[in-house]
Amino acid sequence: MLLKGYRKEIFDPTCNPNFQSVHCIAHLNEDIGEALPYLNAALEGDTYINNPPSVTFKVHGKLITVHAGKIAINALRDEQEAQNILEWLKKEINEAWENREQITPKYDGITKPHILEIYKLLPKTNCRECGQPTCMVFASQAADGIKDSEDCPPLSTQGREILRDYLHGYRL
Repeated sequence: MLLKGYRKEIFDPTCNPNFQSVHCIAHLNEDIGEALPYLNAALEGDTYINNPPSVTFKVHGKLITVHAGKIAINALRDEQEAQNILEWLKKEINEAWENREQITPKYDGITKPHILEIYKLLPKTNCRECGQPTCMVFASQAADGIKDSEDCPPLSTQGREILRDYLHGYRL
């Protein structure tokens, strides 16, 4: 087992004290830098940085960055959600490290769809039927994997298929 423990620190965001969420920094008891390329490969990180090593994931609306000596998580409901995510990550880190012989380490992030290409495929009506104020916001969320072709009601059947194929080409 590579990662045995951590000390977590929960705090309110300093950028806007009116936010209803909390942030968490977990200070790791062990250096996990060598495991990060394997974790990146196992969980398909969004961004990988080589020096100093870190990998960032977007999971369930959370931005999670894992460094060699700490983990940072934003937009949490409460301390219990932080604990649940940290325990999940601890398990994933240890599994990736234990299975490193079967995993090809990955030293880069995933290739994301381009926001403007997505926007070109949308009706550009800013109708708000998807719940977003503009089609550009929808395109940004689709690029991040939050929205999909089915989430744009005005798209024709053919348009929905084209957008789905474009988006899923990046998520296979």
